[in-house]
Amino acid sequence: MLDWVKKLHLEGKLNLMVDKALKQDFDRVELQEMVQVVLLCTKFNTGSEVLRMLEGEGLVERWEASQSVETPRFKGLESIPQRYSDYMEDSSLVVEAMELSGPR
Repeated sequence: MLDWVKKLHLEGKLNLMVDKALKQDFDRVELQEMVQVVLLCTKFNTGSEVLRMLEGEGLVERWEASQSVETPRFKGLESIPQRYSDYMEDSSLVVEAMELSGPR
């Protein structure tokens, strides 16, 4: 799934991640920022760092720094489906329902 998100981000097709029921009624800038936060979170940021990014502190700087350091690992992404629903249909993984033990 991470590779799928990275591919859509590189191709500028983030709108393919959005629920169809929204019918293009969403803030594109906010979508871009949230995807950047998600991708930065894959680099093991602490919870407090993530909270600061969600509040708008340092997101641009962190994103630019991560892009200058990151090594591309996108070979073979052409075969990744464009929509998440296609990805799940093609997946051989079986996702079982999980029940939480209670409030956390």
